[in-house]
Amino acid sequence: MFKRKSARSSSFSQSREKSDIKAFLGAGSQFEGKLSFSEIVRLDGSFRGEIESSDTLVVGESGEMIAEVKVGSLILSGRLEGNVTAAGKVELHAPAVVEGNITTPLLEVEPGVRINGQIIMPGASQGQVGEISAKKKDGLGKNEGKAENPA
Repeated sequence: MFKRKSARSSSFSQSREKSDIKAFLGAGSQFEGKLSFSEIVRLDGSFRGEIESSDTLVVGESGEMIAEVKVGSLILSGRLEGNVTAAGKVELHAPAVVEGNITTPLLEVEPGVRINGQIIMPGASQGQVGEISAKKKDGLGKNEGKAENPA
């Protein structure tokens, strides 16, 4: 009646994901500088510098970064010291550690992840923010939120 997910289907999706990766920095590798790419990249080594892409960066458990990261999506299981800006989404899988700010419209965090920084989730368009600010300004001077003593 109830079927369990077979190990075969999950291993298929893992192998498909591996085949989608176009560049790989393996465990024990070190790289310093600026990295830009246009397809999925996986990092299991050590990186220091800047990363910029409109695509996905995958950082494995052994991956360590001291970097400013601007990507389409980030999947992090390792350690990041620096700020992240993702246009799409950020997925943080245990035992990930983030020491810095995360800016993304969509954030997924597993139990066991440590974040030490701000999370900024832009949701409203610039026009909507302007309208909200204008409404707040219009309300000023009308005693909103102030207690008055009629005596």
